[in-house]
Amino acid sequence: MNTTIKKTAVALSLLAAGIAAGWAFSQWQAARSATSTTMSVGQEERKPLYWYDPMVPTQKFDKPGKSPFMDMQLVPKFAGEDTGDAPGVSVSPQALQSLGLRVATVERATVGASIDAVGSLQLNDRDVSIVQARSAGFVERVYARAPGDVLQAGAPLADLLLPEWVAAQREFLAVKALNEPLLTQAARQRLGLLGMSESLISQVERSGQTTGTVTVRAPSSGLLAELMVRQGMTVTPGMSLARINGLGSIWLEAAVPEAQAGAVQPGQAAEARLSAFPGEVFRGRVAAVLPESSRETRTLRVRIELPNPQQRLKAGMFAQVALNGPRSESLVVPAEAIIRTGKRAIAYVVDAPGRYRPVDVEIGQELGDRMIVRRGLEAGQQVVASAQFLIDSEASLQGLTPAAVGAPGAVSASSPAAQVREVVHSTTGTITALTDDSVTLQHAAVPTLQWPAMTMGFKVLDPKLKAGLQPRQIVQFSFIQQGDDYVVTAIKPADPVGGKP
Repeated sequence: MNTTIKKTAVALSLLAAGIAAGWAFSQWQAARSATSTTMSVGQEERKPLYWYDPMVPTQKFDKPGKSPFMDMQLVPKFAGEDTGDAPGVSVSPQALQSLGLRVATVERATVGASIDAVGSLQLNDRDVSIVQARSAGFVERVYARAPGDVLQAGAPLADLLLPEWVAAQREFLAVKALNEPLLTQAARQRLGLLGMSESLISQVERSGQTTGTVTVRAPSSGLLAELMVRQGMTVTPGMSLARINGLGSIWLEAAVPEAQAGAVQPGQAAEARLSAFPGEVFRGRVAAVLPESSRETRTLRVRIELPNPQQRLKAGMFAQVALNGPRSESLVVPAEAIIRTGKRAIAYVVDAPGRYRPVDVEIGQELGDRMIVRRGLEAGQQVVASAQFLIDSEASLQGLTPAAVGAPGAVSASSPAAQVREVVHSTTGTITALTDDSVTLQHAAVPTLQWPAMTMGFKVLDPKLKAGLQPRQIVQFSFIQQGDDYVVTAIKPADPVGGKP
């Protein structure tokens, strides 16, 4: 009896435990189902619409992976990222954080057109003296001179014997003895025309003795660049005997980049620093901007004249040059904040955290890591200084341009008003697939969008447009952009003379 009662109690206990375990299991399953549902809803809310390559934003992909165009991963495009009435581009905080986006403030600063360049010193070719023989003769003596010597004015170079001078002096003395003033004056002038100095003529007149030997002297101080006379040689009238380069000033020829040469003007102040004289600054002026650019280095030669009173500056020395222009107040931004496409310059202004607007700007000179902005921005505005490629690709996806954003009454690209004003693009293509509301086309390049030839899907505005069309058929079609979709508005078979895209 007791055994039966015990067995019954145990059975009841096991049954109760089973009921409790079943109830707990059912509650756990319900909670798990609810959690799964919540997670799936959250995931569905953040489910990407498509993936794209930021460098080719018009091409869409239905799954993640590596871009076929660039060596980078495709970026997801989520719904609801570009909402709001204000024109601009919205980028998710996750994308911005992963890219390390930075912003900079547009500043008003006093800047000058300072250009740094390099150059070398050269002799001043405007300060050159040529020593020539005035009459035919012979070289009796050459003084101890050699090219490269620095001479003082009046230093002797060579002694010349000039027989023609002796004959002219004798004629002068004979005419003078006739006491005919007019004839004497004419004979005296003839001596001067032969190249005799006034002091030599006076000496002959006083002494009554002829002299046919003359000492050729340096007419000015400077560097003896060439000495073309040797003892015993014959000289002829007009023959060059020596060339002397003055050293009172020296030229510094600097190579200025072609892009900065427009800011250099004759008379502009210049500063030169040489490693031979550390800590010293030599100041001069731009003498000329030579009219020919180097085809190899794309630089212009700028000639700077430097005073050289102590003759410390030597030809061939290397120098660092700073060309300083007038200073003025200008708006400046980091140079990396400007996107230059070749036809225009664009900056992205921060309208709000995570929202950016493209603006056409007119840029000026680049000053190191900063850029002068002449028009398009205002002091105090913030602009994107890095990761512009992502924001620019988002703007391309939305069809936003600086002209559209800056126009009066501009609206968001996703609004109905913007869709009404969409530009119609036309090209040719080959049908690769047809569905109820779309068509896939292998189309030719689209010049109005700067698209290359590619294969992509289009929505069809009216299903009746597909009537009579078949795959592999060559067609002419027009389309517009509506939000993130490209919609065919007209399509017809191509002319028989047309070629494949």
